[in-house]
Amino acid sequence: MKVFNTTAVCIPELHYMVDLTERLQKIKRMVDSGKYFTINRARQYGKTTTLKALEKYLKEEYIVISLDFQRIDSDAFSSVGKFSKTFARLLLDANEFQGMEIPQEFLEAFRRLNDRVSSDVNMDDLFRIIMRWCREAEKPIVLMIDEVDSAADNQVFLDFLAQLRSNYIERNTLPAFWSVILAGVTDIKNLRRKLRHGDAHKFNSPWNIAADFNIEMSFTVRDIEGMLGEYEADFHTGMDMGKIARTVYDYTGGYPFLVSRICQLIDEELSSQDRFESPQKAWTEDGVREAVRKILMERSTLFESLMGKVHDNSELKNILRRILFAGEAIPYNPDNIAVSDAQMYGFIRNDNGFIKIANRIFETRLYNFFLNTEELQNTEIYKIASREKEQFIRDGKLNMEQILNRFVVSFDDLYGDQEGRFDEEEGRRRFLLFVRPIINGTGNYYIEARTRNNERMDVVIDYLGERFVVELKIWRGNAYNERGEKQISEYLEYYHLKKGYMLSYNFNKNKQIGVHHIQINGKELVEAIV
Repeated sequence: MKVFNTTAVCIPELHYMVDLTERLQKIKRMVDSGKYFTINRARQYGKTTTLKALEKYLKEEYIVISLDFQRIDSDAFSSVGKFSKTFARLLLDANEFQGMEIPQEFLEAFRRLNDRVSSDVNMDDLFRIIMRWCREAEKPIVLMIDEVDSAADNQVFLDFLAQLRSNYIERNTLPAFWSVILAGVTDIKNLRRKLRHGDAHKFNSPWNIAADFNIEMSFTVRDIEGMLGEYEADFHTGMDMGKIARTVYDYTGGYPFLVSRICQLIDEELSSQDRFESPQKAWTEDGVREAVRKILMERSTLFESLMGKVHDNSELKNILRRILFAGEAIPYNPDNIAVSDAQMYGFIRNDNGFIKIANRIFETRLYNFFLNTEELQNTEIYKIASREKEQFIRDGKLNMEQILNRFVVSFDDLYGDQEGRFDEEEGRRRFLLFVRPIINGTGNYYIEARTRNNERMDVVIDYLGERFVVELKIWRGNAYNERGEKQISEYLEYYHLKKGYMLSYNFNKNKQIGVHHIQINGKELVEAIV
């Protein structure tokens, strides 16, 4: 029986997968045109699975050399001779263990090269054999190399790229690979800046002949629905595949690993939990939200990479904080190294010229990262919520109105005498600091991206199957407040909720702090003013 897979390569016979046919067709058109290009995408984005599928897809029309640089140890990059011998050995292994056909003449040539002393081998020796093979081959030869990041910091690898570039430029007069595909997280065109310290070399690339790879590799709602359809045909859960696919996409933005991980958790863990009792109850929107909660609590290489990059890059950290808490619309600038790297690692995306966090799961994980500092957890507002969290939960249900009541009192006690005013960013941070220890481990929250700006921000909180929408805003007069009430009423309609919440920060001297109820268009609004 098939399973959902989140480690290594997805195999169609063993794993539930999205249909890659359309992507493979688009990539093949690039190959047919003789392009040299890189597939650089974030970690666990399906690069290896795509390359394996592409190898099978191309084999009738091309000779495909498919190599993985993870199989090369660091010593192989210590000299040109060692690298050339190792490359020849990879080709010999591909012939022996993977069935890749290499004519006997060239097999012997690669063996002789592999048997020579490293100091007597040049990269030209390797490429001369390859050129003769390309000239004599019955079909064009396509070279695919996975995990090129393993070689990213090595000058020898850059020399290899330079040789590929030279052959590409002279391909009209000299035999060469028909197409070359390199896959990894790092954008190969930016490798040079890792090795050169002088400004003159900072953006020079040894492989600037690479064509742009603009093929979308994230999953669409239709992709996810197709994968669920394959699962449903086996298990007959009765799930609403369209609704579940849309909900999964809303949280993941189609990030392949996150999509598969949600499905894996529902299938392997939630379907037998007491809370859900059966697959039929687990394959619901509530089941998706519970899987997301679990993912947000997991340690994984993906999140370790995400947080490591943020922690080590103060400029990137500042940009993310401005987006998350201040709601700033920051223009996308590909020449900004922090922005370019964040996009390369999959944390952000270019959304109509502005920077956006890639998906809700990354966004919430980033909020937790910023709210989890020792400095913030030592604030009184956080300590109060941690100390009194039990009073906000009765019979397993979250009492949002009680949370707002206590926040108003605590906020007034702590900050009521504070001179001047603080901005939206500070108000949002203090409320999230209050909420997080209350729901942590059981509930989950995210920010509705459409409302995160310098005027308002909607926090959506999920707690054991219940959903709460809380609008945070700065008071700017009665007319503005009434517009906000109307907006949250419409938002509640979108979420099919009858009750919503609003937290207004009011800096008028004659304000009346407290919590009161309002009826708007058949909806109940609990409004707190501090």
